[in-house]
Amino acid sequence: MIVDERIKNLRKKAGNLPLLPGVYVMRSKSGEIIYIGKAKKLKNRVSQYFRENKQHTDKVKKMVSAVYDFEYIICDSEFEALVLECSLIKQNMPKYNILLKDDKGYHYIKITKTDWPTISASFDQNDKNAEYIGPYISGFVVNETIDEVRKIFRLPSCSKSFPECISRKSRPCLNYHIKLCSAPCSAKITKEEYNEAVAQAVELLRGGASKSIKDLKEQMNLAAENLEFEKAGRLRDRITAIEKIGDRQKVYSSTYKRQDVIALASADTAACFEVFVFFDGKLSDREEFLIDAVDSQEAARSEFIRRYYTLRDNIPPRISIDGDIEDRELLEKWLSDKSGKQVNIHVPERGEQEHLVTLCRKNASERLAQALGRKIGQTAGLDELARLLNLPKPPKFIESYDISNTAGSENVAGMVVFKDGKPYKSSYRRFKIKSFEGQDDFRSMAEVVERRFLEYKKAETADGFGTLPDLILLDGGKGQLSAVNEVLKRLEIDVAVFGMVKDSKHKTRAITAGGKEIAIKANRSAYILVSEIQEEVHRFAIGYHRKLRSKNQNVLKLMEIEGVGEKRAKALIKTFKTVSAIEKADIEALKNAGLPENIAINVYEYFNI
Repeated sequence: MIVDERIKNLRKKAGNLPLLPGVYVMRSKSGEIIYIGKAKKLKNRVSQYFRENKQHTDKVKKMVSAVYDFEYIICDSEFEALVLECSLIKQNMPKYNILLKDDKGYHYIKITKTDWPTISASFDQNDKNAEYIGPYISGFVVNETIDEVRKIFRLPSCSKSFPECISRKSRPCLNYHIKLCSAPCSAKITKEEYNEAVAQAVELLRGGASKSIKDLKEQMNLAAENLEFEKAGRLRDRITAIEKIGDRQKVYSSTYKRQDVIALASADTAACFEVFVFFDGKLSDREEFLIDAVDSQEAARSEFIRRYYTLRDNIPPRISIDGDIEDRELLEKWLSDKSGKQVNIHVPERGEQEHLVTLCRKNASERLAQALGRKIGQTAGLDELARLLNLPKPPKFIESYDISNTAGSENVAGMVVFKDGKPYKSSYRRFKIKSFEGQDDFRSMAEVVERRFLEYKKAETADGFGTLPDLILLDGGKGQLSAVNEVLKRLEIDVAVFGMVKDSKHKTRAITAGGKEIAIKANRSAYILVSEIQEEVHRFAIGYHRKLRSKNQNVLKLMEIEGVGEKRAKALIKTFKTVSAIEKADIEALKNAGLPENIAINVYEYFNI
């Protein structure tokens, strides 16, 4: 590798740093501050950037390529360095740090003063022909509340204006048919009924669920007494809908009155942090932050907490987070000093808190999947798999191998590749076992993996065999793992390898490594992904085996013809592809395939006389 003079000089300068805590500031060619970090030992931390490291993310590599100088500030302690780092980042906003915007303004619920009022979210109160409820700090609360109110009272969420668009001839949209809208655009509801629904919705927004249910029950009983059964039924349905909303909200409730829940979902090119904010034990806000791919999840969680709470004064006494975190004690001390009360960072493993963390992570995975244009199951599956197998990050490329034979004959292997959680068929490969005859799945697996990675070492580009996978999954257990790990160790290939274990019904049961099994059924997204990989590699390997076995049977059939040996039989199959095509061939076609005339006549007569 050619190292330019810039990197050499930076490496030399980093080697002269003290082994003391402090803050380092990276600068670009123009002198702009592009990254600020803190370190327990400045020399060790800064030197890492300027060494050859294939594990660096693209973001770190890009940052290092832009660094032309750095400076540092020695601190008395790592805690002092953390405080200084937070202050400097807030002042300078370097482009390569995790940067979060504190752009929360006030939000309102707007009710128009028209014959057909509408309810919507608003950032201001500029419309004199409307009334407003608020202000709210959280836009999430406003949007969620409006969405639920529209569903309960079947109010339109479209942009149509009433009464201009009302027509008895127009067809109502899907929302009407699934009982989410009363379709005023198609005259499915009278103006009086519509205004009654809006008035009840506003009452729910102003007075809350308990008061709204009480008032609606009184109205329902009065309607029933007056024999207005249709109206009473409509009110009953609204009461039921409000109660169901309350039941759903219990899923997102905490025994701790004030806490934040933070979770990370990551992929090879990006990551997403989700934050659930709880007040009075209820989910009162949620925020999501898309960031670049992370080098280390533990370090990313630590940096995110520093950035997030640098911008906030209202820090909860409890923060639940979805995994290990760097500098937990330092962060707890910093947060406690900043808030003036004890703050604890907790990684829950069971119960209500673990449930909340899981929900938070699922939301982060969904947002990340949307941003990357993937299905939620693919992103969540890769993320869960990385956690289960303790991988540094979700695997972009997964290779899987399976052996197939019949009592040792036609011994073959299949290799499938999954990229970003999806089959990557252009990289699939098939192998015939060459080093021995007979049945030995361990030796077969070792041969195939050795041949594959010898090709990797010879490859000049990163295509096909030139791509090093992030994870290898073998269809098999301890024996296959041992054989493959021995090969990889000898070839000095550093890739995580695990086995996929099936149950008595040939369904994926667990993942194995080092003689231990990792249960995966409780992790649905990871389980679905691994099961799909195991089924795909089995299908691919056995398909190749069956093809060869069928071809071999055809060769044997042709060898029954006088004058046709194995070599001529294989040549015929290669030319005509199938026995059926050979049956239909005339003598001239058989001669053109390279057969002597007398042998061509034998073949023709075998099938036609």
